[in-house]
Amino acid sequence: MSFINYFGLFLVVIFLTIIIYKKQIKNIKKPEINTLFTEALNFMVRGDKSKAISLLKDVVKNDSNHIAAYLQLGNILRSDNPEKSIKIHQSLTVRPQLSLELKVDIHRALAMDYEAIGQMQKAKKEVEQILKIEKRNLWALSFLITLSEFDQEWDKAALYSKQLQKITGKKDTDSLAQFEIYKGLEKLEDGLINEAELFFKRSIKVSSEYAPGYFYLGNVYEKKRDLAKAIESWELYAIKDLKNNHKVFSQIESALFDLGRYSEVEKFYKRILDFDSEHFQAIIRLANVLEEKGEREQAISLLDNSLIQKKGDIRTDLMKIKLLIPNSTPTELAQQIDVVLEKLLVTKFD
Repeated sequence: MSFINYFGLFLVVIFLTIIIYKKQIKNIKKPEINTLFTEALNFMVRGDKSKAISLLKDVVKNDSNHIAAYLQLGNILRSDNPEKSIKIHQSLTVRPQLSLELKVDIHRALAMDYEAIGQMQKAKKEVEQILKIEKRNLWALSFLITLSEFDQEWDKAALYSKQLQKITGKKDTDSLAQFEIYKGLEKLEDGLINEAELFFKRSIKVSSEYAPGYFYLGNVYEKKRDLAKAIESWELYAIKDLKNNHKVFSQIESALFDLGRYSEVEKFYKRILDFDSEHFQAIIRLANVLEEKGEREQAISLLDNSLIQKKGDIRTDLMKIKLLIPNSTPTELAQQIDVVLEKLLVTKFD
């Protein structure tokens, strides 16, 4: 065999040795990189950003094609350095052969980056890119709903909400009714009472159980001096929102007084107590109504009965003392005050 042939064979052996060595090194590095990345994720979960950043930088230093590491590195930097986060995530958009899943993750990260610096229109464009890739992306639709609410674009918010509900199969008519309320409130601010009325009625049509529609519709009727309809709407609101209904109590009393129907106030509070027997505001107001009618004993009886249900609550005790003042001696009032003080002591040390 000639020298040339030996030399050629030698070069082939060297070449193969180099290839095998590189593969071995690559196989050794790959599990090391995956371990580093896993450790970085663990530190992210624990909230140790500095260690997570250090490990992620090691990962991308050893493997510049580790997209997930770049993605998470940008996400961590967002809170302290959103501009740097944007640069990292933007650089990923031009990477070749990205999977659809990675493209979605990158656009989502960029949307959150732009949101962090208040550039909502750029954030919106990134979210729209997600929907071009994945039309049924729940996060993107939720983001657009929030963005539309921020911009007070209620029609768009309702449209995205309907799409989201269609995908999830969870019907939420209250949120759609809420958007109609917002439209109505905008009309009220512009002094367009009739247009506002239409939106509040539409809110009730969309969701008959969404209480604010009745409240605002009652307010519109009050502005139009149609007090009978105002009372009707407010009473529906009061029944459907037992937690917040006290804010219409004064309005209902005033409207009934103006219409010469003040005798109906007692019936109204009794209806509220039929739905919630421990409604403090209704109990106190009903006691006041009974006292005004000269039925002080009935008012005191009402308060006594409520005390059984509201153990430790001194508010009805104080109302009772108020009712007893005109016809009680100082000694009798002192005894009632002692009852209140005793309850306060018990509550303090329980």
